[in-house]
Amino acid sequence: MVNVNNFKSYIGLGTKPTDFDQVWNKGKKAVDALGTSYQLKKVDLPSHVADFYHLYFIGISGARVHAQLVLPKHIEGKHPGVLLFHGYHCDSGDFQDKVGWAAEGFVSLALDCRGQGGLSEDNVPVKGDILNGLIIRGVEEWNPEKLYYYRVFLDTYQAAHILMSMEHVDEKKIFAQGASQGGGLSIACAGLVPEIYKVQVAYPFLSDYRKAYQYGPNTAFSELSYWFKYRDPLHKNETDFFNLLDYIDIKYLAENIKAQVLWEIGGSDELVPPETQMAAYNRIKSKKQLYVEPEYGHEYLPHLGDETRSFFIE
Repeated sequence: MVNVNNFKSYIGLGTKPTDFDQVWNKGKKAVDALGTSYQLKKVDLPSHVADFYHLYFIGISGARVHAQLVLPKHIEGKHPGVLLFHGYHCDSGDFQDKVGWAAEGFVSLALDCRGQGGLSEDNVPVKGDILNGLIIRGVEEWNPEKLYYYRVFLDTYQAAHILMSMEHVDEKKIFAQGASQGGGLSIACAGLVPEIYKVQVAYPFLSDYRKAYQYGPNTAFSELSYWFKYRDPLHKNETDFFNLLDYIDIKYLAENIKAQVLWEIGGSDELVPPETQMAAYNRIKSKKQLYVEPEYGHEYLPHLGDETRSFFIE
């Protein structure tokens, strides 16, 4: 069990790359050039309150990216929108999971991360070993634009703008939600799209890689140790390795967030150590609130759903 108050001023290890904003602005311009076009395929599922669609768009590198779109039935006027991001190696889940959002009047868009459990493709060949995880995919190209999460973070940016462009969506009321990897993607998305209104995350992944590596191989960051063990056992490239991962560290994107943020932590989380999370949380300058359940780890955090309901339902 960790007392997160011990990390209330911790902002992580390493230094933000001097061209960090330049790299991400270049990526956003590339996505902007693609526009907000998409294709829809209706899904025949029974519901009294919602209509369901597969949504596809072409992302950077020409990949076909999939998301689930769920609309309130007989939709009229403008509605709040919510972006939903899933956990590591998983997918966007069942359409059924989003019916509650539709019942409350939200338009929900749930992204499938490239090359994970869903229908999105990742079509970029890269050098090096990726057997044990996606953080290290593309590392041996030594170019931030070849990193797997460079593409996925930009997919969240593109998905946000697609949702904001929809006829029945209020572009000033866009929410983002996710846990673990999904929490990390929510923070990244809000950093890339400062127009996002509110963000709710649980134990977000993808922050403070140097510190995460120090916790050893029994965390969600185990692929960092794996890469050194099998690709660089003498650590000749350690400095370059972590300097490259700085470009996909959400703690630096968190600095750009203007949304209200609600952050949930399990104080006994051994998979995504609370210290790594606090490195990003402490960099957020907008209105924020932290909920901690000391006895819980990287798992369902009880009672917080009811406790935080008013964060979404205004």
